[in-house]
Amino acid sequence: MGDSIASNKNIRPIVVRILGLSATTFFFLLWLLFFRVAPEPDPGALSFLPATNALLNGFAATCIICGFIAIKSGRRRLHMTLMITAVCLSVVFLVSYITYHSIHGNTDFVTEGWLWYVYYGVLISHISCTVFALPLIMSAVFFAATKRFDLHKKVVKYTLPLWLYVSITGVAIYFLLKANS
Repeated sequence: MGDSIASNKNIRPIVVRILGLSATTFFFLLWLLFFRVAPEPDPGALSFLPATNALLNGFAATCIICGFIAIKSGRRRLHMTLMITAVCLSVVFLVSYITYHSIHGNTDFVTEGWLWYVYYGVLISHISCTVFALPLIMSAVFFAATKRFDLHKKVVKYTLPLWLYVSITGVAIYFLLKANS
C-alpha cells in the first residue's frame, strides 16, 4: 500500500505537464480560430479536410464505443487496440484541423433562426467539453501505459462520456456547417 501511495505521488509532475500541454493546445486553437489575422482563404485548397475531419471523429467515436464494449466483456487486448486507434485518429484529426484552419481561418455560420441557436449551442458545448476531455484523455493514456489501472479506471469514468461527446458533436458541427453553405 505504501508503495502505491508513493508511486501515485510521483505522477504529479506528469499531470502538471499534461495540464500545461492541454492548456497550450487549447489557447493555440482559440488564437488560431478567433484572434489571428487569417489569410485570404483559397476555397479550393484542402477543401476535402472538413469531411475528412468528420470521418476521423466518427471513426474515433466508433473505436471509443467498441473499446468500452471490449473492456466490459473482458477483452483487454482488443480494448487497448481500439483505444490506441481512437487516440491516433484524434491526433490525426487535430493535425488536420489545425492545417485546415491555418489556411482557411474560422468558418462563419450565417444561417439565421433556430438552426443558428442549435449550431452555437452544439459548438459551445463541444468546445467546453474539449477543454476537459484533452487532459483526461492524456491522463487516461498515461495511467494505462504505466499500468496504474486504479487511476486509469477513475479517470475514464469522466473521459469516456466527454471524449465520446466531443467526437460525436464534431461530426454534428460538420453537418450543421454543411447545411449552412
